[in-house]
Parts: sequence; C-alpha cells; structure tokens
Amino acid sequence: MKTSYTFYTEASKITLRAIMSHKLRAFLTLIGIIIGVASVIVVGASISGLNTYVIDRVSKILGVNHFMMARMANVGPLSEEEWEKRSRRNKPLRYDDYQWVQQNCSLCLHVGASAGRSVDIKQNGEETFGTSLSGVTANMAEIEDKTISDGRFIRPNEVESSSFVVVIGAELREKFFPQVDPIGKEIKIAGFQMRIVGVEAKRGSMFGQSMDNLAYIPLTTYGQIFGRQQTLQIHGKSRYREVFDQTLDQGRLSLRIYHKLKGNEEDDFGLVDVTMVNRQVDSFTGAIAVVVTPITLISLVVGGIVVMNIMLVSVTERTFEIGLRKALGARRKQIMLQFLIESILLSSFGGVFGLAAAFGISALVSATTPIPMTITVPYIIMALVVSGTIGMVAGIYPALRASRLDPIVALSKS
Repeated sequence: MKTSYTFYTEASKITLRAIMSHKLRAFLTLIGIIIGVASVIVVGASISGLNTYVIDRVSKILGVNHFMMARMANVGPLSEEEWEKRSRRNKPLRYDDYQWVQQNCSLCLHVGASAGRSVDIKQNGEETFGTSLSGVTANMAEIEDKTISDGRFIRPNEVESSSFVVVIGAELREKFFPQVDPIGKEIKIAGFQMRIVGVEAKRGSMFGQSMDNLAYIPLTTYGQIFGRQQTLQIHGKSRYREVFDQTLDQGRLSLRIYHKLKGNEEDDFGLVDVTMVNRQVDSFTGAIAVVVTPITLISLVVGGIVVMNIMLVSVTERTFEIGLRKALGARRKQIMLQFLIESILLSSFGGVFGLAAAFGISALVSATTPIPMTITVPYIIMALVVSGTIGMVAGIYPALRASRLDPIVALSKS
C-alpha cells in the first residue's frame, strides 16, 4: 500500500515537472478542454437562467396561485388546424359567465374579470404606441399580486359607478409625467379624460418587450367606451398553494356546468395557470438542453484529441527516459500509469481553468443582461467528469505505446 502511494506521488511530481517544463505547449493543449468545459457550464447556466428569467417575468404578470379562463387562452403554440377547431368551438366569455363563476367557486379567494386591447396615447406632445389597456375588476390587484408604487389601485365603488379613473404603468409615468407626481392629474385615453389614481411599480421587460406600457381602468368604464359585449377573461385565485389544484378544478367545473357541457365533451374555453406556464417553460428549456449540450460536449472531444496528440509527442520526446526507467526495473504497468496520470492531470487542469472561465463569463453576462446566469452543480459535475474521462481515454493509446517500447531500442535512440 505504501509502495503504491509512493509511486503515485512520484508519478504526479514527474508529471508536474514535465508540464511546467513546457508551459506554453501545456497551455495550448489545455485550450480545447478549457473551452469545452466553459461552454458546457455556460450553456447550462444560460438554460437555467433563462428558465428562472421567464418564470419570474410570468409570475410578475400572472401572480401566484392564479388561473385564468378565456375564449382562446392557451400555453404554447397551436397548429393552424387546432386553432381553427378551438375558434369554432369556444364561446366568448361574458359578464354573466364571470358572475356565475364568482358565485359558484367557493374555494376561490378572489374571482375577477378583465378585458383588453391595444391603444395609442398622446399627451403633451408625447406619444406611446401599443399601450395595453385593460378594463378590470377592483380585485385584480390582489389576484395578480400587483405592486402599486404611488397612489392606489381601482376601488370597487369606481367599478360600480363606471368612474373615469386609471392606473398607469411605469413607462407611461416616465413618458408623460417625468419629474412630476402624476396622482390626480389627467391623461386622455381612447378619447376620454381619465384621472390618474395610481402607478404600478416597474416590472421591466421580457425578451426586449416592455411590461410597463400599460394602463388599467374599471371594467364597466371599459364597457362604456368600447361596448358592453366584450369578450372577458375570468380570473381566479386560490387561498393557499396547497388547495390550488382543487380551486382550479372547481372554477373550471363551474364554467362547464354553466355552459351545459357533458362529462365527455371538451371545454369550450381556454384555461391557463401559472403552474402550467412553468411546466411549459421547463419543457422548452429542457428541449434546448437536450439539443445544445451534446453539441458543446463535442468541443471537449476535440480537446481530448489534442491531448492525445500532445501525449504522443511527449512519448516520442521521452523515449530515452522510458527506456532508462525500464532498464532500471520499471514495469509496463508503471510506465503506462505514468502517462495516464499525466494525461488525466492535464485534462483536470483544463477542467478547473474552464470552470473558472465559466464563472467569469457567467458573472459578466449577469452584469450586462437581465438574464441571471445560474451555474448548477449537475453541469459542473458533468463537465469535470467528462473532461477527466476524456483525458483518461485520450491517454490510453499514448500510454500503451510508451509501455510497449523495447528498452534496448529506446536507449539506442538517445
């Protein structure tokens, strides 16, 4: 046992001396491994960060423990055939649908409704395009966990009286009321003067699209402006996360009953909830990982080929050393292990440097983009294990070649 320990210690020392005596060559050899390991870890961090980024943004839009029913609500892309099928089958949801669900979803903490469209707003010589205008019930702030930075959200009595009040997004505040308190001031929306009662906290952007170019008005006011027969979205929120699935089922079942749907008939409305979106995002990023990760691993294979070539050069350069060690009693196994250890150490150093490079790149990306880079342990383990394995595999042939050298022939080449 002691002899074995001594051998590995001495072999490691010899390997380190060999590496240090050819620093530039060793570094150039490691570049492939470094790039490969860094690529795998950065790709993993990007996928994990993208998942976190999307789910965080979706949560800011939908809130937690929240589900929504609408005519065409769906998660993910639909084929043209499926879209046509749902368009023919699904019914617009009206105010009576909302009232029915409100009365019959006993597990729901809140049931609300909204309708929306895109409008352009002009004010004081400034203009915004594609502002998302939503007519909402007063409880939508609680349903979607909205944060109001100034003022307040719409009140129930303002919905009942169809008041011309509005809550604006942070982008509208910055555009039309810079350096000014907008609360109590008026803004013209869809040809009507609206009194500003609140400003929603800044939510940022998602894939370059602003989530702050929006405005909320009472649902009844929206109906007065655009007509009362608007297609609504019905929103529900459960009291606790533990009963969310039961609450969702009750809300869905209540609308099916109101639409007189039989047990085997498909829903004639769309349904979306936060957990469904999260699962869709997980599936999407998982598909990316399945495609991209093997591609990045190819760079590690290329790095392994470089290591093998350099090890073959090393065997050629050290022919006399190998012959001398054999002449002094070194066995084939020891010679083979010597070069295997050198190959594995080279790749391991590359793995460590690649890991350091990945942390640096991830920190830079996190600092310069809104997407957080989340380096996960599984990707670190995979990159280091694969790099070490490739080093071992790449060293087998050169090590075998070194161990098979005839000592007399090797010494005669000195």
